Amino acid sequence: MGAWRTLVEDFKAVKERDPAIPSGIRGFFEVVLCTPGFQAVAAHRLIHFLHVRMRIPVLPRFLGLLVRWWTGTEIHPGARLGKGVFIDHAAGVVIGESAIVGDNVTLFQGVTLGATGNEKTWKRHPTLESGVFVGSGARILGPVTVGKNARIGAGSVVLKDVPPETTVVGVPARVVKSGGRRVPSPLERAESRIEALEGMVRDLQEEVQRLREASAFYGPSKFKAGKGVA
Repeated sequence: MGAWRTLVEDFKAVKERDPAIPSGIRGFFEVVLCTPGFQAVAAHRLIHFLHVRMRIPVLPRFLGLLVRWWTGTEIHPGARLGKGVFIDHAAGVVIGESAIVGDNVTLFQGVTLGATGNEKTWKRHPTLESGVFVGSGARILGPVTVGKNARIGAGSVVLKDVPPETTVVGVPARVVKSGGRRVPSPLERAESRIEALEGMVRDLQEEVQRLREASAFYGPSKFKAGKGVA
């Protein structure tokens, strides 16, 4: 019964997050028969059971190879997927053996949840907490954790942990939004500091000019050490 509920959640995820799926019976058949991401996730549920629970050798890997050929998605039998996982378009998605994908995660085409090659332990793939969105072509590498409801921009390369409720983009990825507020880039912060320094320099120049004008008006005798304008 638990497996059935999980499959229903996977189905609902496609219906809710794919605007191309129509309503009614036609939408049902389009999800089941024509959505490779749903097919890949559904097949993985069985393959994961055979691999982890039944400990059947070889067969799960072979079935995974067939699913990769059919859907374009490669999910290692050992990877753990939560409920309501939605893989949109599916082509080129790779999910490694020790990856953990939480509930209601969305992955677009070309996403890789892989390793860097430098790991020394079995846990060498990412953990995505619930509600994470990963844009097309993004690479999340190593045993990093992507926090709840975080968003990974298309084409980004993530090599370190991503806090919850943040958006990261770029290579390597950096935070551009946190808690709904925009985070300035290092270049923008540097430009802000430069502008502040330029303002201080202008103030000093104006002060020097004022003192020169005052010196010319009152004469140099009024500006000896320790004295100012009377």
